[in-house]
Amino acid sequence: MGIVTTMTDKFQTCIDACHKCEQACYECFTACLNEPDLNARKNCVSMLVECAMMCQMSAGMMAMNGQFSKEHCQLCATICDKCAEECAMFQDDHCQKCADICRMCAQECRSMGSM
Repeated sequence: MGIVTTMTDKFQTCIDACHKCEQACYECFTACLNEPDLNARKNCVSMLVECAMMCQMSAGMMAMNGQFSKEHCQLCATICDKCAEECAMFQDDHCQKCADICRMCAQECRSMGSM
C-alpha cells in the first residue's frame, strides 16, 4: 500500500480519499469560474480552494505519519463537510459530484481520526 514503506498503510484509504477530494475541488473550482452565476458562487469557490489545500496538507501529514495527523484529519472532515454543503447548493453536475466526493472524504477523515 505505502509507496516506499508500510508505515502508513493504515492511513492509505484516507490518503487516497484526500487526494481524490483535492483533485475534485480544484476541477470544480475551475468549472465554477466558467459558470455564468460566478458571483453567486463566491463562498463556494473560496471553500473549494480551502478544502483542496486542507486535503493536500492532510494527505502529506498522514504520509509522514505526523504527530498531529488525527487532529488534522478531524479538521479536514469539518472542512470537507462545509465544502460539500456549499457545492450541493448548485445543481450543475460538477458541483454535485464534488459534493459527493467531499462527503466521502469527510467520512474517511473521521474514521482515520478515530483510529
